[in-house]
Amino acid sequence: MQMNEMTEMILRLVLAGFLGSLIGLERDFRGKAAGTRTYLLVSLGSALMMIVSKYAFAAEGGDPGRVAAQIVSGIGFIGAGAIMFDRQSVYGLTTAAGIWVVAGIGMASAAGMYTISIVTTLLALIGLEIGGWPFFRRKTNEPNKSDECQLPPKSQVER
Repeated sequence: MQMNEMTEMILRLVLAGFLGSLIGLERDFRGKAAGTRTYLLVSLGSALMMIVSKYAFAAEGGDPGRVAAQIVSGIGFIGAGAIMFDRQSVYGLTTAAGIWVVAGIGMASAAGMYTISIVTTLLALIGLEIGGWPFFRRKTNEPNKSDECQLPPKSQVER
């Protein structure tokens, strides 16, 4: 492997980590459980797996797309673990979606899609910021929980 390739791989990892950290900082600012470290690691891990897939498996005649598909499904498990149910409320949907988006940002960075990964980060930050505005918040019993949505009472749920 040439030095230019190694430098480019390192820059892709740095970009993925940086962009994931930006979204994580926003989540830390909002006081959410998953913050800078979580988002950095998800983005960095996704980027690393994409790079390994491209340079290790593709060189041996493997399909690098298979690793990308497994990243997406694996992140789904992490996201599912971030979603909590409490009586009639669901918490963590935004965190789960954010982790999923950050994995995609890491994958795009590792694939050399710099503009797409940067634009996606900006759009995610805009969406998270706008979602915090009072006009866009859902009506809940507890106004400080912007990551929450209401479930119908058990009497209205079909069995």
